[in-house]
Amino acid sequence: MSLNVLVLGNGGREHALVWKLAQSSSVKTIYVAPGNGGTATVGNSVVNVPELSPSPENFSALKDFALEKKIGLVVPGPEQPLVDGISQVFQNVGIPVFGPSAKAAIFEGSKTFSKDFMQKHGIPTARYANFDDYEKAKAYLEKVDYQVVLKADGIAAGKGVLIPTTQEEAQEALKVIMLEKQFGDAGNSVVIEEFLEGDEISILTISDGYSYFNLPPAQDHKRIGENDTGLNTGGMGAYAPAPVATPKLLEQIDRDVIKPSIDGMRKDKLPFVGVLFTGIILTKDGPKVLEYNVRFGDPETQTVLPLLTEDTDLAEVFLAAAEHRLDSVEIKIKENCFATTVVLAAGGYPESYQKGEEITVDSSKVPENAFVFHAGTKSESGKVYTNGGRVIASSAVAPTLKEAVDKAYQGVEAIQFNNRYFRKDIAHRAFKSSAAAAGKSITYAEAGVSVDNGNLLVEKIKATVKSTSRPGTDSDIGGFGGLFDLKAAGYNTDETLLVAATDGVGTKLMIAQETNIHDTVGIDLVAMNVNDLVVQGAEPLLFLDYFATGALDIKVASDFVSGVADGCIQAGCALVGGETSEMPGMYPPGHYDTNGTAVGAVNKNQILPKIEEMAAGDVILGLTSDGVHSNGFSLVRKIIEHTGLPWDAECPWDASKTLGEAILVPTRIYVKQLLPSIKEQLLLGLAHITGGGLVENIPRALPKHLQAKIDMSAWEVPEVFRWFGKAGNVPLEDILKTFNMGIGMVLVVKKENVTRVTELLNQSGETVYEIGALFEKPSNEPRCVVNNATGLY
Repeated sequence: MSLNVLVLGNGGREHALVWKLAQSSSVKTIYVAPGNGGTATVGNSVVNVPELSPSPENFSALKDFALEKKIGLVVPGPEQPLVDGISQVFQNVGIPVFGPSAKAAIFEGSKTFSKDFMQKHGIPTARYANFDDYEKAKAYLEKVDYQVVLKADGIAAGKGVLIPTTQEEAQEALKVIMLEKQFGDAGNSVVIEEFLEGDEISILTISDGYSYFNLPPAQDHKRIGENDTGLNTGGMGAYAPAPVATPKLLEQIDRDVIKPSIDGMRKDKLPFVGVLFTGIILTKDGPKVLEYNVRFGDPETQTVLPLLTEDTDLAEVFLAAAEHRLDSVEIKIKENCFATTVVLAAGGYPESYQKGEEITVDSSKVPENAFVFHAGTKSESGKVYTNGGRVIASSAVAPTLKEAVDKAYQGVEAIQFNNRYFRKDIAHRAFKSSAAAAGKSITYAEAGVSVDNGNLLVEKIKATVKSTSRPGTDSDIGGFGGLFDLKAAGYNTDETLLVAATDGVGTKLMIAQETNIHDTVGIDLVAMNVNDLVVQGAEPLLFLDYFATGALDIKVASDFVSGVADGCIQAGCALVGGETSEMPGMYPPGHYDTNGTAVGAVNKNQILPKIEEMAAGDVILGLTSDGVHSNGFSLVRKIIEHTGLPWDAECPWDASKTLGEAILVPTRIYVKQLLPSIKEQLLLGLAHITGGGLVENIPRALPKHLQAKIDMSAWEVPEVFRWFGKAGNVPLEDILKTFNMGIGMVLVVKKENVTRVTELLNQSGETVYEIGALFEKPSNEPRCVVNNATGLY
């Protein structure tokens, strides 16, 4: 037999199909429409047809091409042409097609149809309800007492499934699908089904409508990030056979899921020809079907096809299925073998990414029984370039899963292009399960905690920490705790009180992590604590920091600690120790959280505020802030998101910085400027202006019978606050209760001491503003009133 084959599509799935079909002794020529950079280089027996993509407007041209080239078998790759009726186009002119009819393709084309089919034929699946009326769907959501998943009915490029975690999110998801039409006509109807938990596997079943054959069960990795974190993708890797799918479980799946599916389709006059992809979740109540697809999966195809024996003729198998005689051919799987696929994506995927990067593959570095399958690539002038998000994949077969994974990653190193990205933990779920089952000895590093990295960090930051040393401590780290000698610091312990404060940086950390600027938030951490000490009249003496992350990045952590040390130097306190906590699974990749604790000392006669000495007529002075400082960042991020500005855009209020750099300017530390006035006992009170703004922080330092009146015309409100107010259309009352508005520290001073306090602050380089005064508080009025605030933006 001399067979010409037409394969439709241009992805990694199609390259793998072509690779296996080309091994068939019965195949003369394989045409790939449109094909990719990989199918273009398989050999002389494979020809790309780049001008013909399998879209409906090309169906007639594809039919004519098939007749001209005497095509004897058509193999559609993607689902959309099948749903659009490509099979009938070729069958009408007598050409066999390995793929379902348009009527049978409805099992992927309509999720509502598929769910009703499962229920009709007793195939286990999640509880569900179908709706084509928004109000009825909304009412149903209000009644369910379990977490749900919402699925747009039609094909939505793999993005039509939403998993809300609250009732509010569920209602919003329903609006997105049915009212806002984010997925187009695919959202005309919706499936609302119960959220299920468990391992997921995929079974690819070759069927002729009567007989069928199950390929080895595969598990893929949908998330972009390690440990299955981050955004969903088309698939970043896969492995098969999945160890979680035991022979007993596969027997149950075949009995309860696959056979009833194939038989039910035929009984419903929709006999299925082609490959049925069944997504299954292994719940505590047994396997349940998540979805059907009516074509090969990607990257499952690149994983399972190499497990077919060399003498399994895929062209003969496909032709036999198309002619309803699958039982006349033999399909064999390699014994005692595993396969793994690692997908290499363009940097930025699954969001925006660059195309047109040259790809090189050093075949000498591809190990035996490893294969390179192209997906988003194109061939031009003898070179291959990136042309999609998921670009290329390395697959390998070996006697053990561990060897297959190692070989696949060896193949990855043979593939080079700019900004390539791949996950480094493909098959991690299988290894975790097998290690636990075998009672294998697992190291702390394998669990995700590197003691060596922790030790390296300590060595890297020792000199930085040492630079914060002051009388009373040596700032050596690495012991069990930090020591401090109060007498050496100049304090008579009988007259001294210790003051402590603890605080964090809040969601400002999220911007630091997105912009990869980590030193400034270390200063913020110190500032938020030591400023809270100085307002009580205390001199900060020592500081401890806590840094928690999922996986320790030494550079990020050392940058952060450098910022902490800088803040300590500014405040005159010693960094005497801290804790770096590596907790795998607690935080997504690249994320961390932090907290700080400061301890200070104050002589009993210098404790602030001196509420009993305050009276109407006392003066309120203000010291400027350096922007937003560390509070109000939930509002900041919401407004930035609303404007659509990226963090690397030019800052709207400071053209010398990017937006991210300007937002991350650290909180000012006011310690050394204020201590001289504290020691001369010139101050009645201090207020650190943090969350709550002037209106809520000043009263914290006042007696209840006094009212602060602030005149905002006394200083120039920085442009940053005007910009945020205008960009977010923020009500004036809200912005006054959120931001510091340009004043980071407030002083309450007797009128006769204003000149001396101003003089001492000027000596420290401070500009001092007289921003208000104290008055007797009328009943039913707030304790702080801000005047002349209108017209800011």
